[in-house]
Amino acid sequence: MRFLLEHRTSYAFDAPVYLEPQTIRLRPRPDTATRVVDFDMEIDPLPAVRADNLDLEGNLVVMAWFKGATTRLGIRTRATVDTLLADPFRFLVADPDRALPYAYPTDIGERLRSYRRAPDAAHPTVRAVAIEAARTSDRDQAGFPFTLARQIHRDFRLENRPEGTPLAAEDTVAAGGGACRDLAVLFVECCRAMGLAARFVSGYAYTDDAARAELHAWGEVYLSGGGWRGYDPSRGLAAGDQHVTLAAAADPADAAPVSGTFRADGVKSRLETELTMRAASTPSPATPGDD
Repeated sequence: MRFLLEHRTSYAFDAPVYLEPQTIRLRPRPDTATRVVDFDMEIDPLPAVRADNLDLEGNLVVMAWFKGATTRLGIRTRATVDTLLADPFRFLVADPDRALPYAYPTDIGERLRSYRRAPDAAHPTVRAVAIEAARTSDRDQAGFPFTLARQIHRDFRLENRPEGTPLAAEDTVAAGGGACRDLAVLFVECCRAMGLAARFVSGYAYTDDAARAELHAWGEVYLSGGGWRGYDPSRGLAAGDQHVTLAAAADPADAAPVSGTFRADGVKSRLETELTMRAASTPSPATPGDD
Protein backbone atom coordinates (compact mmCIF):
# COMPACT_ATOMS: atom_id res chain seq x y z
CA MET A 1 0.00 0.00 0.00
CA ARG A 2 1.07 3.58 -0.55
CA PHE A 3 0.51 6.16 2.18
CA LEU A 4 0.84 9.93 2.18
CA LEU A 5 1.84 11.24 5.61
CA GLU A 6 1.84 14.77 6.99
CA HIS A 7 2.76 15.30 10.62
CA ARG A 8 3.06 18.56 12.56
CA THR A 9 4.46 18.78 16.08
CA SER A 10 4.64 22.16 17.79
CA TYR A 11 5.77 23.27 21.23
CA ALA A 12 4.78 26.73 22.48
CA PHE A 13 6.57 28.27 25.49
CA ASP A 14 5.08 31.03 27.61
CA ALA A 15 8.47 32.79 27.81
CA PRO A 16 11.72 32.63 25.81
CA VAL A 17 13.77 29.46 26.32
CA TYR A 18 17.11 28.10 25.12
CA LEU A 19 16.68 24.77 23.38
CA GLU A 20 19.13 22.00 24.20
CA PRO A 21 20.02 19.60 21.34
CA GLN A 22 16.91 17.85 20.07
CA THR A 23 16.75 14.27 18.79
CA ILE A 24 13.96 13.82 16.24
CA ARG A 25 12.73 10.37 15.21
CA LEU A 26 10.06 11.20 12.67
CA ARG A 27 11.56 9.73 9.50
CA PRO A 28 9.84 6.45 8.49
CA ARG A 29 12.22 3.52 8.85
CA PRO A 30 13.23 2.00 5.49
CA ASP A 31 13.37 -1.77 5.81
CA THR A 32 12.01 -4.96 4.27
CA ALA A 33 8.47 -3.87 5.20
CA THR A 34 8.64 -0.21 4.13
CA ARG A 35 10.05 1.72 1.20
CA VAL A 36 10.38 5.48 1.70
CA VAL A 37 9.56 7.12 -1.63
CA ASP A 38 10.18 10.66 -0.44
CA PHE A 39 10.59 12.53 2.82
CA ASP A 40 10.92 16.14 3.90
CA MET A 41 11.32 17.75 7.33
CA GLU A 42 11.02 21.43 8.25
CA ILE A 43 12.17 22.70 11.66
CA ASP A 44 11.25 26.12 13.07
CA PRO A 45 13.32 27.91 14.27
CA LEU A 46 15.97 26.90 11.78
CA PRO A 47 18.69 24.91 13.58
CA ALA A 48 22.22 26.28 13.68
CA VAL A 49 23.38 22.74 12.92
CA ARG A 50 21.32 19.83 11.66
CA ALA A 51 22.65 16.30 11.12
CA ASP A 52 21.16 13.01 9.99
CA ASN A 53 22.46 10.28 12.27
CA LEU A 54 22.08 6.58 12.95
CA ASP A 55 21.50 5.98 16.67
CA LEU A 56 22.59 3.05 18.84
CA GLU A 57 19.39 1.18 18.01
CA GLY A 58 19.89 1.61 14.26
CA ASN A 59 17.16 4.24 13.90
CA LEU A 60 17.51 7.14 11.51
CA VAL A 61 17.41 10.33 13.58
CA VAL A 62 17.82 14.05 13.02
CA MET A 63 19.96 15.90 15.56
CA ALA A 64 19.29 19.64 15.79
CA TRP A 65 21.29 22.28 17.65
CA PHE A 66 19.97 25.83 18.16
CA LYS A 67 21.33 29.29 18.96
CA GLY A 68 19.51 32.06 20.78
CA ALA A 69 16.21 32.12 22.65
CA THR A 70 12.85 31.15 21.21
CA THR A 71 9.22 30.81 22.27
CA ARG A 72 8.47 27.94 19.91
CA LEU A 73 9.68 24.71 18.35
CA GLY A 74 7.86 23.39 15.32
CA ILE A 75 8.56 20.24 13.31
CA ARG A 76 6.66 19.40 10.13
CA THR A 77 7.25 16.23 8.14
CA ARG A 78 5.85 14.99 4.84
CA ALA A 79 6.44 11.48 3.54
CA THR A 80 5.30 9.07 0.88
CA VAL A 81 5.86 5.42 1.79
CA ASP A 82 5.07 2.07 0.25
CA THR A 83 4.31 -0.70 2.75
CA LEU A 84 5.31 -4.13 1.47
CA LEU A 85 4.42 -6.62 4.20
CA ALA A 86 1.07 -7.95 2.98
CA ASP A 87 1.52 -11.26 4.85
CA PRO A 88 3.21 -10.76 8.25
CA PHE A 89 3.14 -14.53 8.91
CA ARG A 90 5.30 -15.45 5.93
CA PHE A 91 8.33 -16.81 7.80
CA LEU A 92 9.58 -19.95 9.52
CA VAL A 93 11.33 -20.14 12.87
CA ALA A 94 14.71 -21.85 12.97
CA ASP A 95 13.96 -24.14 15.92
CA PRO A 96 10.20 -24.75 16.06
CA ASP A 97 10.47 -27.56 18.63
CA ARG A 98 11.97 -25.32 21.33
CA ALA A 99 9.06 -24.40 23.60
CA LEU A 100 8.58 -21.42 25.91
CA PRO A 101 10.13 -20.12 28.06
CA TYR A 102 12.57 -19.67 25.21
CA ALA A 103 16.37 -19.81 25.40
CA TYR A 104 18.30 -18.38 22.46
CA PRO A 105 21.57 -19.94 21.37
CA THR A 106 24.31 -18.37 23.50
CA ASP A 107 25.83 -16.15 20.78
CA ILE A 108 22.46 -14.74 19.70
CA GLY A 109 21.31 -14.30 23.29
CA GLU A 110 24.35 -12.19 24.10
CA ARG A 111 23.74 -9.88 21.15
CA LEU A 112 20.11 -9.45 22.23
CA ARG A 113 20.94 -8.82 25.89
CA SER A 114 19.48 -5.28 26.03
CA TYR A 115 16.10 -6.56 24.76
CA ARG A 116 15.79 -9.39 27.25
CA ARG A 117 15.13 -9.93 30.96
CA ALA A 118 15.54 -12.90 33.22
CA PRO A 119 12.07 -14.53 33.08
CA ASP A 120 11.74 -14.49 36.88
CA ALA A 121 12.44 -10.71 36.91
CA ALA A 122 8.94 -9.94 35.61
CA HIS A 123 6.33 -8.60 38.02
CA PRO A 124 4.04 -11.47 39.14
CA THR A 125 0.94 -9.90 37.55
CA VAL A 126 2.75 -9.38 34.26
CA ARG A 127 4.10 -12.91 34.34
CA ALA A 128 0.56 -14.19 34.89
CA VAL A 129 -0.58 -12.48 31.67
CA ALA A 130 2.37 -14.00 29.82
CA ILE A 131 1.75 -17.48 31.19
CA GLU A 132 -1.90 -17.38 30.09
CA ALA A 133 -0.86 -16.51 26.53
CA ALA A 134 1.86 -19.17 26.58
CA ARG A 135 -0.63 -21.84 27.60
CA THR A 136 -3.15 -20.73 24.97
CA SER A 137 -0.46 -20.89 22.28
CA ASP A 138 0.78 -24.30 23.49
CA ARG A 139 4.06 -22.58 24.42
CA ASP A 140 4.89 -22.17 20.75
CA GLN A 141 7.42 -19.38 20.26
CA ALA A 142 6.04 -18.32 16.87
CA GLY A 143 2.39 -18.45 17.94
CA PHE A 144 2.89 -16.80 21.33
CA PRO A 145 3.36 -13.13 20.22
CA PHE A 146 0.20 -13.14 18.10
CA THR A 147 -1.77 -14.90 20.84
CA LEU A 148 -0.47 -12.38 23.38
CA ALA A 149 -1.39 -9.40 21.19
CA ARG A 150 -4.94 -10.73 20.79
CA GLN A 151 -5.21 -11.46 24.51
CA ILE A 152 -4.13 -7.95 25.53
CA HIS A 153 -6.54 -6.47 22.98
CA ARG A 154 -9.33 -8.59 24.46
CA ASP A 155 -8.62 -8.10 28.15
CA PHE A 156 -7.37 -4.50 28.44
CA ARG A 157 -9.10 -1.23 27.58
CA LEU A 158 -7.53 1.06 25.01
CA GLU A 159 -7.58 4.59 26.41
CA ASN A 160 -6.74 8.02 25.03
CA ARG A 161 -3.83 9.64 26.89
CA PRO A 162 -2.15 12.12 24.53
CA GLU A 163 0.84 12.97 26.72
CA GLY A 164 3.07 11.31 29.28
CA THR A 165 5.58 8.49 29.38
CA PRO A 166 4.38 4.88 29.12
CA LEU A 167 3.18 3.23 32.31
CA ALA A 168 5.04 0.32 33.84
CA ALA A 169 3.56 -2.98 32.69
CA GLU A 170 2.32 -3.90 36.17
CA ASP A 171 0.53 -0.55 36.46
CA THR A 172 -1.28 -1.21 33.18
CA VAL A 173 -2.33 -4.63 34.46
CA ALA A 174 -3.60 -3.08 37.70
CA ALA A 175 -5.53 -0.38 35.81
CA GLY A 176 -7.02 -2.85 33.35
CA GLY A 177 -6.10 -0.68 30.38
CA GLY A 178 -4.01 2.13 29.02
CA ALA A 179 -2.90 4.07 25.98
CA CYS A 180 -1.38 2.26 23.02
CA ARG A 181 2.12 2.91 24.39
CA ASP A 182 1.13 1.36 27.75
CA LEU A 183 -0.21 -1.76 26.04
CA ALA A 184 2.95 -1.92 23.93
CA VAL A 185 5.12 -1.90 27.07
CA LEU A 186 2.95 -4.62 28.60
CA PHE A 187 3.34 -6.71 25.43
CA VAL A 188 7.13 -6.26 25.44
CA GLU A 189 7.47 -7.20 29.12
CA CYS A 190 5.27 -10.28 28.68
CA CYS A 191 7.48 -11.44 25.81
CA ARG A 192 10.56 -10.92 27.95
CA ALA A 193 8.92 -12.90 30.75
CA MET A 194 8.85 -15.86 28.33
CA GLY A 195 12.53 -15.45 27.44
CA LEU A 196 11.94 -13.67 24.12
CA ALA A 197 13.80 -10.53 23.09
CA ALA A 198 11.37 -7.67 22.49
CA ARG A 199 11.44 -3.94 21.89
CA PHE A 200 9.11 -0.93 21.84
CA VAL A 201 8.07 0.60 18.49
CA SER A 202 6.69 4.04 17.68
CA GLY A 203 5.11 4.83 14.35
CA TYR A 204 1.85 5.18 12.46
CA ALA A 205 -1.02 2.76 11.92
CA TYR A 206 -3.60 3.41 9.25
CA THR A 207 -7.28 3.81 9.99
CA ASP A 208 -9.96 4.78 7.49
CA ASP A 209 -11.20 7.35 10.03
CA ALA A 210 -9.05 10.36 9.15
CA ALA A 211 -10.12 12.18 12.32
CA ARG A 212 -8.42 9.50 14.46
CA ALA A 213 -4.96 9.61 12.86
CA GLU A 214 -2.31 9.84 15.58
CA LEU A 215 1.01 8.41 16.61
CA HIS A 216 0.84 4.74 17.49
CA ALA A 217 2.94 2.23 19.43
CA TRP A 218 3.35 -1.53 19.32
CA GLY A 219 6.04 -4.14 19.95
CA GLU A 220 8.58 -6.19 18.01
CA VAL A 221 9.80 -9.66 18.97
CA TYR A 222 12.97 -11.36 17.75
CA LEU A 223 12.24 -14.88 16.49
CA SER A 224 15.13 -17.08 15.41
CA GLY A 225 14.69 -17.48 11.67
CA GLY A 226 12.00 -14.83 11.53
CA GLY A 227 13.99 -11.83 12.71
CA TRP A 228 12.23 -8.84 14.24
CA ARG A 229 8.44 -9.21 13.88
CA GLY A 230 5.86 -6.60 14.85
CA TYR A 231 2.66 -7.20 16.84
CA ASP A 232 0.04 -4.61 17.77
CA PRO A 233 -1.70 -5.33 21.10
CA SER A 234 -3.96 -2.28 20.76
CA ARG A 235 -5.53 -3.88 17.69
CA GLY A 236 -4.87 -7.53 18.43
CA LEU A 237 -3.01 -8.30 15.23
CA ALA A 238 0.39 -8.71 13.62
CA ALA A 239 1.86 -5.50 12.22
CA GLY A 240 1.69 -5.56 8.44
CA ASP A 241 1.12 -3.25 5.51
CA GLN A 242 -0.97 -0.76 7.48
CA HIS A 243 1.85 0.00 9.93
CA VAL A 244 4.74 2.41 9.34
CA THR A 245 7.63 2.28 11.81
CA LEU A 246 9.48 5.41 12.90
CA ALA A 247 11.79 3.96 15.57
CA ALA A 248 12.28 0.88 17.73
CA ALA A 249 14.27 0.54 20.94
CA ALA A 250 14.72 -1.54 24.07
CA ASP A 251 13.67 1.47 26.16
CA PRO A 252 10.57 3.40 25.02
CA ALA A 253 12.37 6.69 25.72
CA ASP A 254 14.82 5.87 22.94
CA ALA A 255 11.96 5.55 20.42
CA ALA A 256 10.23 8.81 21.36
CA PRO A 257 9.39 10.97 18.31
CA VAL A 258 11.13 14.00 19.85
CA SER A 259 13.63 13.99 22.73
CA GLY A 260 15.26 17.07 24.22
CA THR A 261 15.07 19.69 26.94
CA PHE A 262 15.22 23.47 27.25
CA ARG A 263 16.84 25.93 29.64
CA ALA A 264 14.61 28.43 31.44
CA ASP A 265 13.15 28.99 34.90
CA GLY A 266 9.46 28.51 35.56
CA VAL A 267 8.49 28.28 31.89
CA LYS A 268 5.54 26.16 30.83
CA SER A 269 5.16 24.52 27.44
CA ARG A 270 2.16 23.45 25.39
CA LEU A 271 2.30 20.61 22.88
CA GLU A 272 0.08 20.36 19.81
CA THR A 273 0.18 17.69 17.12
CA GLU A 274 -1.63 17.16 13.86
CA LEU A 275 -1.36 14.06 11.69
CA THR A 276 -2.92 12.95 8.43
CA MET A 277 -2.31 9.51 6.94
CA ARG A 278 -4.00 8.94 3.59
CA ALA A 279 -3.99 5.82 1.46
CA ALA A 280 -3.01 6.65 -2.13
CA SER A 281 -4.58 5.02 -5.15
CA THR A 282 -1.20 4.11 -6.64
CA PRO A 283 -0.47 0.44 -5.86
CA SER A 284 2.92 -0.57 -4.54
CA PRO A 285 5.11 -2.49 -6.99
CA ALA A 286 5.55 -6.18 -6.27
CA THR A 287 8.54 -7.08 -4.13
CA PRO A 288 11.13 -9.65 -5.29
CA GLY A 289 9.99 -13.17 -4.48
CA ASP A 290 6.26 -12.39 -4.47
CA ASP A 291 4.16 -15.16 -5.96
